[in-house]
Amino acid sequence: MERAYLARHGESEFSVRGLTNGDPAIVCDLTEAGRAEARRLGELLADAPLDLCAVSEFQRARETADLALAGRETPRLILAGLNDIGVGDFEGHTIEEYRGWARSHEPGDPAPGGGESRVEAVRRYVEAYRTLLARPEPAILVVAHALTVRYVLDAVAGRVPAPRVEIVPYAEPFAVTAADLTAALELLTAWTLAPVWRR
Repeated sequence: MERAYLARHGESEFSVRGLTNGDPAIVCDLTEAGRAEARRLGELLADAPLDLCAVSEFQRARETADLALAGRETPRLILAGLNDIGVGDFEGHTIEEYRGWARSHEPGDPAPGGGESRVEAVRRYVEAYRTLLARPEPAILVVAHALTVRYVLDAVAGRVPAPRVEIVPYAEPFAVTAADLTAALELLTAWTLAPVWRR
């Protein structure tokens, strides 16, 4: 891999209602606005050579990729490592309820009810992105989720994870080079070994 384009999925039926969904088995369509955002993503990338599209297991990510790449013969790679964070007992609750819990807990604390900690999620993201770095395709589109994208973008800028993060806009591509992604993954890996929130 030489370059990746990182994008969050388009607006979904859950996200427009402010609800969490960390279980890929639960069906969640894009909204009409989300489908328009996905098509616009395709327009933004129309002139970019894309040799592979990596997506999470979630329907909203796969639907975004399908709409963005309509008419292009870009192979897909489904990577569970790109999945949204598992929220355990917060599944289907409001996003603000989950965020409030996360902000009041340490990064190594798993969400109750079998959810993931932020450290576990970051380790999973790092492994997934390393898989992509090792791929032979030069240009890869990654369609995933807010945290999956934000933690990498912050790390590219030299920032470790924080409990409160900047919102990632729907279906907007962020280009990163292989060198920048490699450095970001090294920073995130080091953070997982001694995780402390950036305040």
